[in-house]
Amino acid sequence: MRGFVINTVVTAIAFAAMAYLLKPNIQYQGDIPALLLLAVIAGVVNGLIKPIIKLLSLPIRLATLGLFSFVINAAMLLLIAWLADKVNIDFTIHGFPPDFSLDAVIWAVIGSIVLSIISTIIGFFVPD
Repeated sequence: MRGFVINTVVTAIAFAAMAYLLKPNIQYQGDIPALLLLAVIAGVVNGLIKPIIKLLSLPIRLATLGLFSFVINAAMLLLIAWLADKVNIDFTIHGFPPDFSLDAVIWAVIGSIVLSIISTIIGFFVPD
């Protein structure tokens, strides 16, 4: 239970930092409980859906030497934004949701890279 709480707080901090660093294109406007709920949504998506998608895309990932993982991470971030919109959390990626465009996908790729870097840096300082 302690690990779940710590990981949720770390993910919430990482989402807040990502939204701050990529401000006009990735936006979060809300309070701390909504940010924690966003982190729980991200944990559920990354824990349940992402492994299935990674398994199904194994041939493509092997053919691209793992570069397709960037697309998978971006798709998961867009899915998190869509689910957050469904529970009335204001988290958007270049207007998505509701406006889906190529720019939203590009910013989702950039956001997923920044999010993983921030999570890794925070993970060095927080014991698991």
